[in-house]
Amino acid sequence: MAASPEQQVDLANLSVQQLSSVKKQLDDELEHLTTSFAKLRAAQNKFRECIKSIQDGVSTRTNGKQLLVPLTTSLYVPGTLSDSRRVIVDVGTGFFVEKEVKDAEEFYNIKVRDLGGNLKDLEGIVQGKSNNLRVVEDVLRQKVINGSSDRQSNPS
Repeated sequence: MAASPEQQVDLANLSVQQLSSVKKQLDDELEHLTTSFAKLRAAQNKFRECIKSIQDGVSTRTNGKQLLVPLTTSLYVPGTLSDSRRVIVDVGTGFFVEKEVKDAEEFYNIKVRDLGGNLKDLEGIVQGKSNNLRVVEDVLRQKVINGSSDRQSNPS
C-alpha cells in the first residue's frame, strides 16, 4: 500500500466541530506512536541485556558449571553450559539459532543499532505530530474564544 501525500488544510476554515475531530485523531495517533516508541525502547533494552548476559555469563570458566538459564524475564531454570563458544540465540517469532559467541554479540548489536535508528525516526514523527496537535489546539482555542465573545456581543 503506497503512502498518500500529506494534505495541507487551512485550519482557520474548519469549524469547531471539525477541529475537535482533527484534535481527537491527532491525540489517538500520538498515543499510538508513543506506545510504539516505548515498546521499541523496551525491545532495545532487552537486546542490550542479551549482550550483557553473553559477555558476563559465557566464558571458559563457566563451562560445566551449573547456572540459571532465563526462559522468560522472570522465569529461570537451572542448567549447565556445555560449550562456552556457542550459544542459542532467539532470532524472533519463536525461532532459535545456535551461534558462536562473537556472532551472537554481533547479532544483538545490529538489533540495538537498527532499533536506535527506528527510535530516532519515530521520535521525529512524534515531535511533528505534537507540533501539529499544538497548532490545532491553538486554533481551536481561538475559535472557541472568538465564538463566545461574538455571542456575548450579539445576543439574539
